[in-house]
Amino acid sequence: MTYSSREPEHTILNATRARQGRWGRPVFWVLVFGTLLAALGLFAAWTWKAPDLAATEPTAAERKAAASTFQAPQPPPPDPN
Repeated sequence: MTYSSREPEHTILNATRARQGRWGRPVFWVLVFGTLLAALGLFAAWTWKAPDLAATEPTAAERKAAASTFQAPQPPPPDPN
């Protein structure tokens, strides 16, 4: 049996409206927990690397001691020409 009515059986939406998702509580909670997990991950990475970030520039004595470990010969004096 065919349905001969000219009226559609379902709601007709334009393309933009059909592509849009629905907002609701599940979407809200995904956004909240995702943001919290990202913040927690950033905080964990920061605390893990905090000692490296707190390092200061080496002093002249530390640089000289580090340079002596290379055991490279002194460079020749500049050519007076």
